[in-house]
Amino acid sequence: MFIQPEWQWKQENGSGMHQWIKQKQNPHANDVDIIVYGALLSYASDPMKKAQYPTAFRKAWSSFQSYNLDEQVDLRSLAIVDIGDVAIDSTNRMLSESAIEAAAENLSIAYQKSFTCLIGGDHAITACSLRGIKNAFPNERIGIIQLDTHLDARNQEDIGLAMNSPIHQLIASGVVEGKHMYNVGLHGFFNSPEMIYYAREQGIHMITLKQMRRDGIQLTIREMLRQLMYEVDRIYVSVDLDALDITFAPDVPAATPGGLTAYELFDILKLIGENEGVRHIDFIYPDPKQNELRLETVKTGVTAFLQWLTGIQLDHRNRISRKEKAGYGATP
Repeated sequence: MFIQPEWQWKQENGSGMHQWIKQKQNPHANDVDIIVYGALLSYASDPMKKAQYPTAFRKAWSSFQSYNLDEQVDLRSLAIVDIGDVAIDSTNRMLSESAIEAAAENLSIAYQKSFTCLIGGDHAITACSLRGIKNAFPNERIGIIQLDTHLDARNQEDIGLAMNSPIHQLIASGVVEGKHMYNVGLHGFFNSPEMIYYAREQGIHMITLKQMRRDGIQLTIREMLRQLMYEVDRIYVSVDLDALDITFAPDVPAATPGGLTAYELFDILKLIGENEGVRHIDFIYPDPKQNELRLETVKTGVTAFLQWLTGIQLDHRNRISRKEKAGYGATP
């Protein structure tokens, strides 16, 4: 089901990101806080082309340390394991999507106490991942927070298999209800009237950047999480890096002017990490149509991932502090 990643680091102790994130298959469930895995599914028309970002994501680890100076936390206390990439079929996209779905289902069952993080790949993997999670927990309600410039809700019957239809797929198949979806980062002239009408019809919460900046990012994200925690059993976050302004993601094909700044994205992901109801996340980076990924965009994506981890660590630290204040003592 999983293959070794194309880029691997020598396993050794240290504070570098490439040293404290362990790369191994089949770790024991009690030894893992966060499971990381990749999906090399690319939107490119060439079926032999693999998504570049999972490999570029891993290559960039050596540029980062475990200590977040802004928040005064060391992420090495989190047990993070990279178990490799889903084995996809280079000639059959449907088989590849089924493989990602099965992988997400198996991980959700085997590592129920862990957070899962999927690195892609095009946005179709979000629908695959969520179908797998729904298979694992058929009686649970799932909420989605989608950080994206686009609604990604085109009718798949009209366009065939495509990266920009995952939300339509999920609603049509009953995996997620529209009222449990929040799309954050919408702006400008990048969604058709038909998709906007569909989103309103399905009850999708559309939060524009203008609205979020007016009301405040922290207030908006905290209220969204509070509402979802009341309505669903688990939350899935999908981070499409085209939500970033094109100046911060110059080689993401669908990036646009007026999107999120890198600093806004980092703040949002830290807040999301602080909410234990968020059990699953993906980072989607459609490949440039030509050439290699630019390092500045890759590093922005890795920093976003680390900010999410920072939120998880802050939440853990705060819960310990509350227990100590309540007289229960520190957890062993």
